[in-house]
Amino acid sequence: MNAVEVTHYGRVSRYLHWGMALLFVWQFLTTSVRVLMSDTALDELLWATHKPTGLLLLVLVVLRMGWALVSRASRPAALNAAARLGHLALYGLMLLVPSLALLRQYGSGRTFEPFGIPLMPGFEGEIEWMVALGSLFHGVLGWVLLALIVGHVAMVMWHRRQGQDVLGRMLVR
Repeated sequence: MNAVEVTHYGRVSRYLHWGMALLFVWQFLTTSVRVLMSDTALDELLWATHKPTGLLLLVLVVLRMGWALVSRASRPAALNAAARLGHLALYGLMLLVPSLALLRQYGSGRTFEPFGIPLMPGFEGEIEWMVALGSLFHGVLGWVLLALIVGHVAMVMWHRRQGQDVLGRMLVR
């Protein structure tokens, strides 16, 4: 029996990919405004969405990873080992960056109620190592994630110039 080569990602994979791409654009926009226009009305407006959106991205990446495992037989093969490693690094950082933020949030003792859902009730005091670890790595690894995303987009364009339409794999057929 001949195996049929899969050339496109399925609908669920595409929706997760592009939905998360939009949410990442939003996250990096809110962070850029925070860095470049701190203490402005725009900063106040946008920054309030950063933590809930980060949690949503964490939930979506877990769902996306689960879906990738369940549907692995109907996904296109990676072009090479570098592509496979690049995607593993992206997924790793998409998990690690918001997890560090949640660790810092919990350690701070402050409440966290994203979208009105009481996730962390808060407590008196602080757990210093959690705050320190989150503070040390969340931002830096967030910028590393952005660099990998930019590299991901650049490689898609490079492959297209080489005659391999990898973007088409993630577009509607």
